[in-house]
Amino acid sequence: MNLNITNLSAFICRRIILLAGLASAFALGTALIAQYGFDLEPCVLCVYQRIPYAAVIGIGLVTFLLPGADRRAVIYLIALVFLCSAGVAFYHNGVEQHWWVAATSCAAGGGGILSTTIEQLQSMLTGKLPKPCDAIDWTLFGLSITVYNTVASLALALVCFLCAGQSQEEQT
Repeated sequence: MNLNITNLSAFICRRIILLAGLASAFALGTALIAQYGFDLEPCVLCVYQRIPYAAVIGIGLVTFLLPGADRRAVIYLIALVFLCSAGVAFYHNGVEQHWWVAATSCAAGGGGILSTTIEQLQSMLTGKLPKPCDAIDWTLFGLSITVYNTVASLALALVCFLCAGQSQEEQT
């Protein structure tokens, strides 16, 4: 009977990792469609919000390639990555709402504009300025995508933590 519980736990862990990867692929796909299909230019923080989703996909792929991997530990790792994703999204939302100023050069004040030569200044003036991180291009029900990303990332982290914990209880 213990063998059946172990097999069930391994089955659940594989499915959770797969679902986390699919959710991450959906989030990345949505961001890329918004950028390239609807010309919504991302700011620096928007791009940073994509990194955890790419990391979850990578972690999931490596886990499936390594048959002896501790999948429960991987789910905990993925949950932590989703928590980081929620943190970045919440930080970006704070910048959008003017609760604080972005620490990156994407603030509306245009940090990082100093140049050392006339040629650099000329190329900067003729080039496209980076999008400010406090500029909101798209909302749904009055909420920007950063709010939805925060909620989705927290929900995914919670599901991963709960499933990893449930998997641990079934093994004992």
